[in-house]
Amino acid sequence: MKRTFLSKLFLVSSTSLLFVYGIIYACAGGDDWDFFGYNSNFTPETFADKSYSPLFLAGDVFYGIGFDTEHNSRFNENIKSDWGAYFKGSVDAATVNYFLIGDDKPRYYSDDKSTIKNKEEITQLHVYYKNKKENTASVKWGKKISLKDSKVKNFIEFLYLAQKIETVSIGEDYWSYDPVVAKTFDDLKMIQSIENVYNTTSDPFLKNRYWFLTMKARFYSTDKKKAIDFFNKTENSVPKNTLYYRALSYVAGINYKQKKYAVSNYLYAQVFDKCPELRIVTAYSFHPKNDADWTKSLAMAKNNKEKAALWAIHGYYKDEKQAIEKIYELDPKSEHLNYLATRLVNEQEQAINNSFQQNAGENVPMKNQTVAENKTENQSKIDKAGFDLVGKIAAAGNTDRPYLWDLSLGYLQTLKGDYANADKSFDKAVKTLPNTELAGMQLRLLRFVNNLSKIDKLTDKNEKTILADLNWLYNELPKTYKGQEFRYQNASSWSRSYLSALYKGKADPVMAEIFGESRYSYWNDGNSFYDNEKNLLDIKAFLSKSNKTEIEKIGAGIYSLKLKDINNFQAVQATFKNKISDAIGFMQQTDSVQYQTFLGNPFNGNIKDCHDCDHVAYQKKKYSYLDFLNTIKTMQEKLAQKEDVYTNSLLLGNAFYNISHFGNGRTFYEITIVGYGSSPYSFRDSMKEMITNCDVSKMYYQKAFEAAATKEQKAKCIYLISKCERNQYYNNKYNKVKSWWEIEDDKINFIAWNGFKILKKEYSDTKYYQDVIAECGYFNTYVNQ
Repeated sequence: MKRTFLSKLFLVSSTSLLFVYGIIYACAGGDDWDFFGYNSNFTPETFADKSYSPLFLAGDVFYGIGFDTEHNSRFNENIKSDWGAYFKGSVDAATVNYFLIGDDKPRYYSDDKSTIKNKEEITQLHVYYKNKKENTASVKWGKKISLKDSKVKNFIEFLYLAQKIETVSIGEDYWSYDPVVAKTFDDLKMIQSIENVYNTTSDPFLKNRYWFLTMKARFYSTDKKKAIDFFNKTENSVPKNTLYYRALSYVAGINYKQKKYAVSNYLYAQVFDKCPELRIVTAYSFHPKNDADWTKSLAMAKNNKEKAALWAIHGYYKDEKQAIEKIYELDPKSEHLNYLATRLVNEQEQAINNSFQQNAGENVPMKNQTVAENKTENQSKIDKAGFDLVGKIAAAGNTDRPYLWDLSLGYLQTLKGDYANADKSFDKAVKTLPNTELAGMQLRLLRFVNNLSKIDKLTDKNEKTILADLNWLYNELPKTYKGQEFRYQNASSWSRSYLSALYKGKADPVMAEIFGESRYSYWNDGNSFYDNEKNLLDIKAFLSKSNKTEIEKIGAGIYSLKLKDINNFQAVQATFKNKISDAIGFMQQTDSVQYQTFLGNPFNGNIKDCHDCDHVAYQKKKYSYLDFLNTIKTMQEKLAQKEDVYTNSLLLGNAFYNISHFGNGRTFYEITIVGYGSSPYSFRDSMKEMITNCDVSKMYYQKAFEAAATKEQKAKCIYLISKCERNQYYNNKYNKVKSWWEIEDDKINFIAWNGFKILKKEYSDTKYYQDVIAECGYFNTYVNQ
């Protein structure tokens, strides 16, 4: 997605244009919000310096970090290192760190307790040096360091002045959409005293520090013009180090505040170019109001490097291709080309369809694609201008990192279907490829994508060309790669979809399922592959066979379902079909699943369906899934012998009711193949029908009613039957509805089901009838209508 200057919202920091102490008040727009590298095979960290990483193509404000939270701590390590070098070991690193940072923690908050403590001690030591009288801090630190050392005194006196400015320069490191009121430092005498120290000190290190502190104080003062005046007067006498560019960013921010946008952005580009630590800040502070401002900024550039820096930020916001072209003409060795190239390739990846599915229209299921159809679609999406640009630069081979362009070209050639030339590009990249783990893995991954893409039909011969890489991708990398940068997850899922499509082309549904499994959403409607009995038996046979080929072994290894999971599904299906002996046989082959226990007693039948109530109720016996099935079998055997027909029938009715969607034992059927969800609409149609059907429980309640000896028993059976009628009514009513949100209110507040009518007419004199009225508001409404 391309961006224009005026449509972009910008981020600012304590060194930038609106003086808001590092508080981010707007999020960057433009990039797709679903891009986090998981649909990419091209790892930008392989090619660009770490300082550019927040500016890689991302779906968040900053790539990899979300928001910039280093406004108060960005230069901590630089500062500690500089002062450590100043002391040359005469003061240990821990002490230097304590006074600078406080208990080795970044200064995220100005009221942090560790920094309050060291600030108090710095003030006490300043007083000690001023009046030569011992105090708590001087006694404490006099035992650890030499307070008579002139460098120690210089250090403390500098920190004493610096902490005065920190009262306004350090802010809370949070982000907000709303601007905040900027703090200002109004003690002009203090500012002048800092400048006086700068003017009088002769030590180069201290002079440089006091120069920057003066700039910082002027920046946060009410008279910011003096900051620019001071900078202009002194800039030629100071080293062009990090402090210089931090100060230059202050000048850029002041110019922006004065609406001198062209100057501001020209200066920000210089900081972007020369100070890697501030790239994230200056890139987001860069803000031409219009194209005229941009043209003016470009005209201010004194040389090609400055122009390249301007284009480097311009490309981040607007057009990577144009920026790459311009920078390449100005300076082919510019390192800015590297991060822009990764954005160009990652942008191209965004257009690619890795799913092997095609949108067939609104409210129409996605259509599966063949390999050929998918390639045709993707090849039509290749940006020709970007492809040609990468090809031109790769051919010249005169950039800072030639392998970047060779690998980029090879990858784009793969996406274009030019596999032979892709191989040549990858071979060429090897000549300049750095000997790093990330670079080596990136090359191997792109070669694999190219090699797999060559295959239109699987054969024993071409299958062998990908086996080692499939094993590397699926098995080795997840176990051995400890980093976070390398993007191999997309190749893993894409290759599985690719192989699944190839196996579909070979009319091999089992292997198509094995490799295509990752496309199913197990947290919703499960896996419909297993609704076909032949599929189920065939995949069980496949998983059981001992003489698998190499690719079959790889497939079986990554397939998340094992024989125990399929046996579990068969056990569930057989139970709902009331084939209990079969269910027991399958359940005994589920390993530990058979020992899982129900959360509530599955043989209890209550007036109202309340899962949580049943789960917390006292249970004399906890039933495992296998116990449950064996108990059902025992009851059925007794029922067949006409033994205690009422009780056994009632308990059997409860058992089958509780494993349905309406009962307290949903965990029995909530497995990967069936699906998961609190609503029946979370399940595919076949499973929704299975888990909402109460015919078996109704049958047993009817048997219990026929065997009942008292009116109380009969009343209970009639009510439980009415619950099944209620469930069936709603099943029929909403059978054609695909989503809960499609249900319309038909204004019916209650239904006079047959069971309700009988219960009211014939059993109103029973205690159970009164219990139902007390607990079932629905029935109470019916009775009192």
